[in-house]
Amino acid sequence: MIPISDKTRSQSKPIINYGLIWINITIFLGELILELKDGLDSFVTDWGLVPAQISAAITNAISSTTAAWIVVCWRSLSLVSAMFIHGSFSQILGNLLFLWVFGGTLENVLGHRGFLWLYLGAGVLTAVVQVVVEPSLQTPLVGANGAVASILGAYIIKFPQAKIDTVIPLLIVYIPTELPALFYLFWWFGQQLFYSIGSLNTSSGSIAQWAQVVGLFIGAGFIKLKG
Repeated sequence: MIPISDKTRSQSKPIINYGLIWINITIFLGELILELKDGLDSFVTDWGLVPAQISAAITNAISSTTAAWIVVCWRSLSLVSAMFIHGSFSQILGNLLFLWVFGGTLENVLGHRGFLWLYLGAGVLTAVVQVVVEPSLQTPLVGANGAVASILGAYIIKFPQAKIDTVIPLLIVYIPTELPALFYLFWWFGQQLFYSIGSLNTSSGSIAQWAQVVGLFIGAGFIKLKG
């Protein structure tokens, strides 16, 4: 099943959503170039989320000088940068497809600033949870999975009865249909299992599925607080 669009008309252009999509695409194209030059692994290690690096930096800073906290701040930048890096074609296509379908309408509801805060905030918070739960993990984690999960969670709470225009590929035939937005809550987690398909030549992993559940709850809670 491939979601195409929802039926809610936006009153303004979702410029933040468009911007996030293009930033992700641009960085992924850069990853493809780095892979050809054998520089992708170092890029992912430097800018992906490596929980062990952040944990070690914090441990050193607690009993050290002010300079050590600068290292913590530097390492913490990966909490943001990692969500704009993707480890496979299927991962970025899945994330951006869901962002395209659900993000525009939600941005119209939350406003440009509120939507950006939700996306970045959920991405950072799911990454923090990952560090807390797996502080010794050495594998770089990448992907906007937590952020996109929050968008999906917020959308379903705000539009529980929404119908999503969908095409069902059947060999060479594409069947148009409508599916409830709630269906994609389950479909989202199903597609996570296939994110390794078409992966780039790197040792990075994606944010764990339980962390994406955190993203869903963040999005649902955010939209509830906004009323």
